[in-house]
Amino acid sequence: MNSANLYYISRNYKFSKNAASKPKMDCETILEKNGFKNLGFKQTNHPSSALGAIISFFGITKGLFLLPRKSVFCMQYPLSKFFGYITRIVALKKCKLIIIIHDVKYLMGKSTDLEGEMAKFNRADFIIVHNESMRKWFQSNGCTAELVSLELFDYLHKSKKRATLNNPYDVVFAGGLGKEKSEFLYSMDKLNPSNYTLRLYGNGFNAVDVEQADSILNYQGVFSPDEVIDKIEGSFGLIWNGNILDECSGEFGKYLLYNNPHKTSLYLLCGLPVIVWKKAAIATFIEKEQLGITINSLNELDDALKNLDPTSYSNMIANVEKIKSKVASGYFLSQAIQKVIQLL
Repeated sequence: MNSANLYYISRNYKFSKNAASKPKMDCETILEKNGFKNLGFKQTNHPSSALGAIISFFGITKGLFLLPRKSVFCMQYPLSKFFGYITRIVALKKCKLIIIIHDVKYLMGKSTDLEGEMAKFNRADFIIVHNESMRKWFQSNGCTAELVSLELFDYLHKSKKRATLNNPYDVVFAGGLGKEKSEFLYSMDKLNPSNYTLRLYGNGFNAVDVEQADSILNYQGVFSPDEVIDKIEGSFGLIWNGNILDECSGEFGKYLLYNNPHKTSLYLLCGLPVIVWKKAAIATFIEKEQLGITINSLNELDDALKNLDPTSYSNMIANVEKIKSKVASGYFLSQAIQKVIQLL
């Protein structure tokens, strides 16, 4: 495949303290490293949605105008405002279309129109999905594109961070701390654990809902995606969603059956082994690479940590160090992109 034929179009990514734009911005950097050229304006971070949409529109229009016929075009999904516009021009110019999936609205519970979303995906020739579970879901729902598995999101950042071993263990939870996503946090004190406390990083923390004065919840504040790496201190990172302790429940909990949470990569980058729900799609990767502990219910966590011997923990730390350098250098998307280029 002639690498001179690979293109993408950058756009405005609204800056925010939550890590929403970080994965998309990183993807563009990794595409560049793999020979893709940006036909639009330079990547921008205007906080204003209105201004951002105008910049994106003109940048995308310029890029589509310059896009050579029969070339290869890569875009990221979701891209609600411009998806139809881009894919129509790409089809008119008879280009091959690669889509990198960040989120599937139907799986997130944000849309009930499965057919409509699948019709969008079927405009692509190749789709980079998160993992095997998501790949199987796409196949069983009539996706006609070639599917390539990412395995893990990259997180581009130089990090010397390592886990800190405290007794009891400090378990880090980063992300939305409000009741919508993480209601389970406010029941954690009922478990009365003696082998860990929780360090919380993110927005939406409701201190008034913490009932015990001697709570295991320690709120650390909200930081930008690059700052948070320097702030996180702990022995493990927790991935859990929903409102109950026994399993990951609700739309956000069910989504874990298919997606790769970006916070997995954040934890690994901070040198932290991961604790995750056994049924989560990412649990397969964590078990295979021995990067942490998988549990069915948060009720099991105290015992799991109590019975963890120092050698097992050191092994996890060593495995995390190996994966961490891959995550920080864009290894996972690069290998998926290279697979696609070979298939072309």
